[in-house]
Amino acid sequence: MTDPQQAGTLTLNNGVTIPALGLGVFQSPPQATAGAVEAALRTGYRHIDTAAAYFNEREVGEGLRRSGVDRAEVFIETKIWVSDYGYGETLHAFEKSTRKLGVDRLDLLLLHQPVPERFDTTVAAHQALERLYEEGKVRSIGVSTFMPHHLAELVERTSVVPAVNQVELHPYFTQPDVQKANAEHRVLTQAWSPIGGITFYWDKDRTGRSTLQDPTVQAVAQAHGKAAAQVLLRWHIQHGRNAIPKSTSPTRITENFDVFGFELSADELAALDALDTGVRGGPDPNVTSPERFKVVIPEN
Repeated sequence: MTDPQQAGTLTLNNGVTIPALGLGVFQSPPQATAGAVEAALRTGYRHIDTAAAYFNEREVGEGLRRSGVDRAEVFIETKIWVSDYGYGETLHAFEKSTRKLGVDRLDLLLLHQPVPERFDTTVAAHQALERLYEEGKVRSIGVSTFMPHHLAELVERTSVVPAVNQVELHPYFTQPDVQKANAEHRVLTQAWSPIGGITFYWDKDRTGRSTLQDPTVQAVAQAHGKAAAQVLLRWHIQHGRNAIPKSTSPTRITENFDVFGFELSADELAALDALDTGVRGGPDPNVTSPERFKVVIPEN
């Protein structure tokens, strides 16, 4: 087990530190989420990523309380869904999320997606995040799935540069243009689907290809006596990214956290970088389905 004090941290553009590795709970059923969070925190994780639209914030809070780990030691991150965009709406969404989580302050609050056809509401939502930040109700603010042009327009029209941009990022889809834009604005790149599970969840041609079975990944894993997932998470960490792998299995949760005791060589990093296909597995951030606005985030 890795001691939390020995795990890596990253510093955001406002000076706040964030653990390099966190637990994601996207697609974690509510009935399994509390146990996953409890197991992760007992293992040594100190960063949990959730979202209003995952419908498991309440269970994240339950897992935190069951773990016995002091709230002050845990970096809690959640996201505002697009149907709650707008200045007043976003302020209220913060209240809904903190009430479900059972906390009065968040470490990181993100806008879940850009809304290209209603970008004024995206800007208004970010301005609400800025107010929450200025009032000390959130320690840092950010965005998710923002492409370079989305980020540039947001920065131009608002006052606080996002601290984080959470995007799909794994060896089969590295988004170098997004990473470059993030770096130019001193925005931390946070990887969702960091192991590449999304490549078979949203697999368009049903090939079922998985990064975990990739021969290059397997070879690097064998060379280090590690699991393929551990190699992929180590790849993120050595590139200075934050990664939030999802699992509800206590064994897998523990394995995913054991990535701080080995180093990939420059050649191994380059070999993993070269696996990029340029093919997105998740939804296109430039297209917002009208159905997403029909998702109602409940009060409790």
